[in-house]
Amino acid sequence: MKRLLAALAAAFSFTALAQALDGPLHLVVGYAPGGSTDRVARIVGDKLQAKLGVAVVVDNKPGAGGRLAAQQMKGIPSNQNQLLVGNPATMVVAPLVFKDNGYDPEKDFVPVAHVNDYEFAVAVGPAVPVRELTHLVAWLRANPNQANFGVPATGSLPHFFALMMGDKSGVKAQVIGYRGSAPLVSDVVGGQVPVAIDTFETLLPQHEGGKLRVLAVSGATRNPLAPNVPTFKEAGLDLVATGWNAFFAPASMPKAKVDMLAKAIHEVMQDPDTRRKFTDQKMTPVVATQAQSAAMLQKYRAQWAPAVQKSGYQP
Repeated sequence: MKRLLAALAAAFSFTALAQALDGPLHLVVGYAPGGSTDRVARIVGDKLQAKLGVAVVVDNKPGAGGRLAAQQMKGIPSNQNQLLVGNPATMVVAPLVFKDNGYDPEKDFVPVAHVNDYEFAVAVGPAVPVRELTHLVAWLRANPNQANFGVPATGSLPHFFALMMGDKSGVKAQVIGYRGSAPLVSDVVGGQVPVAIDTFETLLPQHEGGKLRVLAVSGATRNPLAPNVPTFKEAGLDLVATGWNAFFAPASMPKAKVDMLAKAIHEVMQDPDTRRKFTDQKMTPVVATQAQSAAMLQKYRAQWAPAVQKSGYQP
């Protein structure tokens, strides 16, 4: 009986949400189609559409490293049905490094739902004579001119994670930014740069194909997709860090609507099929309430802000 009442209450609340939306729900992605943030939006969007019975549209608005979409959403009218799919680059790093960022993530947006995490990894090409992280650190200390860490973009999370790794290992890292993961991986495999720092899901296929070696992953535990690869802590460096994707509402959206959307996404993320779709994409799904999402964001800013500020990085 309790389950029946709960189901009826949920159905009523989602009917109320559909009525409150009174039209399509737009999920705004600040990147081109195909990337991880876009895939997150489409998985969750498909499930929300089925649950709410309203059209859910993914709007790709690439530009300025994801900031353009956030700038355009800032201060939109309260009757607009838009959620931003944000990540640490737009919601944590950008306001720390751009003097005129064009939006304030803490004032202009409200966290709605944290839906997935991803890890970073360090990898070396076949020409680098190491097979363990401790060996890499020793090799870099002995060959400081080789301490070149390739990352997919300057100012990205892998950029700052590379600096964290350099600090922890006592190596002065020279960060080399690329225009995306594909040219970075190509240069590591080809021997033009010895070390790559990127998201684990990006480096995994080349690791599995034997073209490069992933030496460690940045999660608190080993990733089940590569159980033989140790974490940084297991490999001797006290370093744990992850990235994430989360949904944000513009501050102008009425609180009642934000609360209902948070509840809807929370229930979508509890669906086993949703979680399977995430793992099929080599992404780690997260089930979090709105309060848990806000707490995660606070903690994350406290971890990364010092690393970003210490770097002195300017776009």
